[in-house]
Amino acid sequence: MHFQIHKWVCYAIGYVFITSGIMKLVNHDFIGIFINLGIPFPEFTLYVIAMIEVACGMLIAAGMYIKHATPPLIIIMLGALFLTKLPILANGGFLTFAFEARLDIVMLILLVIVWKNLRLK
Repeated sequence: MHFQIHKWVCYAIGYVFITSGIMKLVNHDFIGIFINLGIPFPEFTLYVIAMIEVACGMLIAAGMYIKHATPPLIIIMLGALFLTKLPILANGGFLTFAFEARLDIVMLILLVIVWKNLRLK
């Protein structure tokens, strides 16, 4: 991947995950969402995921430890798709699923591209 494009993709990934993590920390509605998902220890899990999103987002945006910062975010994105978006596919149909999952899918693709690009070097 061209260096300049790679840098801007990392900035975009960092921006999304930093803002997402901060919102999970300051917006108390997310605790209810995690409780409704049936996740064990929902409040603790929420804070762990938020901290991982902020920390890994900052590392990726700074261009540091990208090889180590992308896998946790890939796992978080896969979890988000399976826990929050697949039920939409079952209940609301494909178009609703595609709309609701658009950011998750784009971020997952960008994370995989950045991670695979580093692995090839």
